[in-house]
Amino acid sequence: MARRPNYRFERFERQRTKAAKKAKRAEAKQAARDKKRESTLGAEDTPPEDEATAEESSQSDEAAAEETSEPSDPAA
Repeated sequence: MARRPNYRFERFERQRTKAAKKAKRAEAKQAARDKKRESTLGAEDTPPEDEATAEESSQSDEAAAEETSEPSDPAA
């Protein structure tokens, strides 16, 4: 007598192996990104700044320079 197929179990097994394979690839990609980032940081010795942070800091520097250059007495 032939065995009765268990389609649900077979499908779960295929999904499990596919998920494990996908996780392994994602881990390898993350490791490669980390390695590349470390080599880039090692060359520069400073992490890259966020564009918004760099823009805000330059605006605050300009505002501070304007405050120091303007006289504080408006009547003068």
